[in-house]
Amino acid sequence: MKTGSIIGLVVAAAIVIAVGAYMIDFNVTEEGSMPEVSVEGGNMPEVEADVGDVDVGTTTETIEVPTVDVTPPEENSN
Repeated sequence: MKTGSIIGLVVAAAIVIAVGAYMIDFNVTEEGSMPEVSVEGGNMPEVEADVGDVDVGTTTETIEVPTVDVTPPEENSN
């Protein structure tokens, strides 16, 4: 397929979806409510985990930074 055909199909699909979404109308006839839930007892699982060791520290390093010379252009006197 050519790119133009693919783009045309995508646009057509988007239009069909948009029109379909506006054709649906929901009317709430009775208000809903959350169910009442009671929880009794229970036990948290016992978990053992082997994790890696992370050593955090600082070091002093000397880094050579290049120098940059900037020469602005000369202004022409007009």
